[in-house]
Amino acid sequence: MTNCNGQGEEVKILPDWKKVLVSREEFLKALGFGLSGVIALFATIPGVAFILNYLFVPKDPKWVNVGVIEKFKQGETALVGFHDPYILPWDGVSGHRSAWVRRNSDEDFTAFAVNCTHLGCPVRWKSDAQLFMCPCHGGVYYKDGEVAGGPPPRPLHRYPVRLVKGDVQIQVGMVLEES
Repeated sequence: MTNCNGQGEEVKILPDWKKVLVSREEFLKALGFGLSGVIALFATIPGVAFILNYLFVPKDPKWVNVGVIEKFKQGETALVGFHDPYILPWDGVSGHRSAWVRRNSDEDFTAFAVNCTHLGCPVRWKSDAQLFMCPCHGGVYYKDGEVAGGPPPRPLHRYPVRLVKGDVQIQVGMVLEES
């Protein structure tokens, strides 16, 4: 910036840099607070999205086909896979679910959740022993889902089952029956 004094000479007028700029310490402090705020915002987005999804997306139970009736042999338990009807685009493979389906008689089926009621580990069906076994902490369940031994506090969760036009369907959603 220049200005003329009364004698026709140019005089440079410089701003007071101490008033225009902050000190390095103040600048770094403001930068640190700003970046911390941005990081905190990004860290809270998944939690807020989860809560909003839980509050505003209806979770009415839905029926899912798990196979035709002929696929299941009487007296046997089979692992079936199905797609979670509540899957979101970013869920990927976590939207694939499983259940144990047992055919008790011609028209009577029982479906169990694959997760142990102790800590949620997936249980395995041992057909020779007619038991569900949890590999994590030794939980054991009878073929009807009742606790046979180990730390599980309650029986395996059951899905409601229905037969529709030759298909076996289980009801998935917010409510699972206790056996």
